[in-house]
Amino acid sequence: MTCAYAFTDYCSQGQTIHHVLVDIAKLPTGGLNLFNLYVALSRSSGRDAICLLRDFNEKMFLACHLTDLLAEDDHLAILDKQNKQWWFRLRAA
Repeated sequence: MTCAYAFTDYCSQGQTIHHVLVDIAKLPTGGLNLFNLYVALSRSSGRDAICLLRDFNEKMFLACHLTDLLAEDDHLAILDKQNKQWWFRLRAA
């Protein structure tokens, strides 16, 4: 028996985990998206450290991002640009 623990992709953000067992099957709620997949699969220290729990539908990786998430990304890019301009003006003064 091996000790282990489980947590959501949200809780794993920003962490590097040496050995990862990932379940990327479609959720009953249908809430899995490309961002969830990226976070779940990118937490390990490399491809050799990932083990997939079960088969999955490869079409999940071909799906388009949700329009709400894309709009939020665009909004954040605009805010980032405005912030940089503000800092440049502040430094020049």
